[in-house]
Amino acid sequence: MNMRPSNVFLVRLAVASLGVAGLWMAWPQNPPAPAALNLQKVTENLYVLIGDGGNVAFMPTSEGVILVDDKFDRDAPQILAKVKSVTDQPIRYVLNTHQHGDHTGGNEALLAAHAEIVIHKNARANMVTGKQSGLPHITFSEEAQVFAGGKEVIARHLGRGHTNGDAVIYFPSERVLHSGDLLVAGAPFCDTSAGGSIKEWDQTLQKALQYDFDTVIPGHGPVMKRADLEKYVHTVAAIREHVRTACAGGASDAAKRVDLKDLGLTTSDMFNRGVPGMCQELAQ
Repeated sequence: MNMRPSNVFLVRLAVASLGVAGLWMAWPQNPPAPAALNLQKVTENLYVLIGDGGNVAFMPTSEGVILVDDKFDRDAPQILAKVKSVTDQPIRYVLNTHQHGDHTGGNEALLAAHAEIVIHKNARANMVTGKQSGLPHITFSEEAQVFAGGKEVIARHLGRGHTNGDAVIYFPSERVLHSGDLLVAGAPFCDTSAGGSIKEWDQTLQKALQYDFDTVIPGHGPVMKRADLEKYVHTVAAIREHVRTACAGGASDAAKRVDLKDLGLTTSDMFNRGVPGMCQELAQ
């Protein structure tokens, strides 16, 4: 999966933006049939499912599959089928990167399939507040480790950013990091209603660089490289200053004044929804 870092934020950005916009919100009753999920091999032992929600990573082992996120509830049958196409082992653990429904919607089906689901304690509290189904049984404050078939996977809360319960998921044996929505292919959504912070976001990303990895699976968009995450640290800091300038003219219509073209990005409906909350935080 060779992709030049300089191209990640420009290539297929329009498609990525469509994938991000609106996904965290509750899906209406009688939704359309789910889009086909694209199965890609990231390393010899790690796969990603791209499409119709947050990127799902999974690692088959001799003692079961370790899964990261599970998209919308409508995607659960297809996720199970895709995993089954690679291994006969059942899904043993699910690590949620945060609470939004395009990353946790399949929780209920996977709990019914006897998987254990792990999430940061703040993210679970956000799920409770949002009356979401599929509440995980296991939470952590700073770090959780799961082991299966001689493989270790680490979930780590590094601080606030997209929400107050974000976790990055590290696969040491594969030198791969799953960032959740702390990194996406496009302009980020800062969910201040769930404790997100545009002030702290770049610092949180900076801490993720402590891990030894070559490849990054973002929350949405194509698989990336370490250099893309390094670049996004500076991008988020620059976005913050663009938003700060726009907020000076009033928070209610600040989104209309945010221009990210110099960063190679375009704003989206989802990004714009986060602007008033970012203005409020920046004013404090």
